[in-house]
Amino acid sequence: MVFERNAGILLHPTSLPGKYGIGDLGDDAFKFIDFLEKAGQKLWQVFPLGPTGYGDSPYQCFSAFAGNPNLVSPDKLEEDGLLNDHDLQNIPHHNPASIDYGEVIEYKKSLLKKAFVNFKHQQEKFEKDFNKFCKENKTWLDDFAFFMAAKEAHGGIVWKDWDSGLVLRKKKSLDEWKKKLADEILYQKFVQFVFFKQWRVVREYANSKQIKIIGDMPIFIAYDSADLWANKELFSVDENGNLETVAGVPPDYFSATGQLWGNPLYKWKEMEKDDFLWMRNRFEQLFKMVDIIRIDHFRGFEAFWEIPGDALTAESGKWIKAPGHKLFKSIKKHLGDVPILAEDLGVITPAVEKLRDDFEFPGMKILQFAFGTDMETKFLPHNFVQNCVVLTGAHDNDTTRAYFEKAKQDKESDIYDHVQKYLNYFGDDIVYELIRLAYRSAANIVIVPMQDILNLGGEARMNFPGTLGGNWMWRFTWDQITDDLHLKYFGLAQLYERPPKPKKVETDLV
Repeated sequence: MVFERNAGILLHPTSLPGKYGIGDLGDDAFKFIDFLEKAGQKLWQVFPLGPTGYGDSPYQCFSAFAGNPNLVSPDKLEEDGLLNDHDLQNIPHHNPASIDYGEVIEYKKSLLKKAFVNFKHQQEKFEKDFNKFCKENKTWLDDFAFFMAAKEAHGGIVWKDWDSGLVLRKKKSLDEWKKKLADEILYQKFVQFVFFKQWRVVREYANSKQIKIIGDMPIFIAYDSADLWANKELFSVDENGNLETVAGVPPDYFSATGQLWGNPLYKWKEMEKDDFLWMRNRFEQLFKMVDIIRIDHFRGFEAFWEIPGDALTAESGKWIKAPGHKLFKSIKKHLGDVPILAEDLGVITPAVEKLRDDFEFPGMKILQFAFGTDMETKFLPHNFVQNCVVLTGAHDNDTTRAYFEKAKQDKESDIYDHVQKYLNYFGDDIVYELIRLAYRSAANIVIVPMQDILNLGGEARMNFPGTLGGNWMWRFTWDQITDDLHLKYFGLAQLYERPPKPKKVETDLV
């Protein structure tokens, strides 16, 4: 699909301001959408919205289908009569610029538990909508709710170490535990019900402003997930959950030993037997939540780096072909010509480019990777095709300001000298000049991380790949947004026709 010329901002809802220690789907989400509208932005790109596990990464979730309980707004629960003023008194003090996940998770959970009690007391009020939600999402919700309830009952440990009957999904064990955990299973369904109710309102509000939501789909699922536990036959594990092979990427410029991600791989031959039903359901579910899907690590649909399950590094892996063409033909047959963006960074072969281009999926261009003798010239704007997405940076990169400040100090690098000459700009606000470069490029889509919109330094970096802890914590505050900031970006959008101005229709005069 070829996209209209547009621009937008990359921001996870957890990075929104708010009084509960983490951004959520309350009033600040709507205020941010208002800012996007005033700034002439037509796209809001979010990270995956699923329930995060150990490490708090949205790319490692307990489910590829469920929503993140930490995004549920307590204020919206109060508006629905599920919490009261007393429940929302004595809010713990939170750092407005950073998320303390340990503290936030426990506090949010305590509020959700109170809301659940009130929900059960008012069941008639919500019964129709709740039952409808459960029925419409049955394909994933039953397994997910059971999984999370069982996980809680086992002290949060990985499912492989649960009661053996549950690990093997023996009918007798499943039935016994289902009775034992009935209330907790209902609670988990309730949490998903309120999440999707709140998210639907946020999305509808964005759409009413002609703003589309770009969602993110990690190509692989997490090991500790309901998806794997309930569908072991589709993934590279044995019936006991032992990993046979895992995902990663080979050694490269950035890592001499490659990257060992540890995610289970797909058993594609099994998936093909029912025309990729599980994967189609995954796409369908995400399209219920967002308007456009960005596929993370798209190249894995053409070929993936298969590493032995017991390997200590990614060095011993090998490339294995994947049935990408068959998969996307199936998706197109069942779901139509859906809007998909392909994150095609890394080791990209002609075969990957063919898969991307055969389905007209726009690829990604990162301006931080464009400058300097040793960087990739395909990321220089004079080499762009129209059907692509250009970003100043991404979530795994430093902020653009911090990146070029470091480059400026590096006497062995020609990155800063090159970007100055390319821009014909020798001043101090290199970030804005790069954003302007992106806007005036041929690329149909421009996405700028909120950190770059605010011209923030390394303190606002979102993620350090390969590290646990200290990631996904950044939040902005409203006082960082100057009164005229929206005018700056509205002007860029207008000047560079994002979106294009309506064409005048010529009429013959009689």
